[in-house]
Amino acid sequence: MKKMFLFLIIASTFSCGKKVSQENVSTTPKEPKKEVIVGGDADSHGCKASAGYTWSTLKKECIRVFDGTKLSHYDDGKTYTTASFVIFDGNKAELFLDTQKESIILERKSEGDSWVNGDWQLIPWKGYVLKKNGKILYTGE
Repeated sequence: MKKMFLFLIIASTFSCGKKVSQENVSTTPKEPKKEVIVGGDADSHGCKASAGYTWSTLKKECIRVFDGTKLSHYDDGKTYTTASFVIFDGNKAELFLDTQKESIILERKSEGDSWVNGDWQLIPWKGYVLKKNGKILYTGE
């Protein structure tokens, strides 16, 4: 009886050990983890959006638009803060609007005039007023 009991203990030990080792063996190779590089999101101009940079057509370099003048959306006398900005370079202004995919370049003829591009007009009045087709869309200081 002791031999039989000893035999069962030894047999069960080998049996359990074999199952554990088979469970740990994977039949499919594991894929290597892809590393995400912080700041590896450069656009076609090399600007890194994760660092707050956007390509400026006007300045021909990567800029942080939030360093420019902030514009607030204007609707029926109420203002709403949005992520819209304008930067200036001489007699030109570049608009980065939350409603436009591409920036818009405006130009003025001389000091004190409005910046214009087609239907867009940026007026220097109590800060700035941005109109499209004569309707106020944004204001800013």
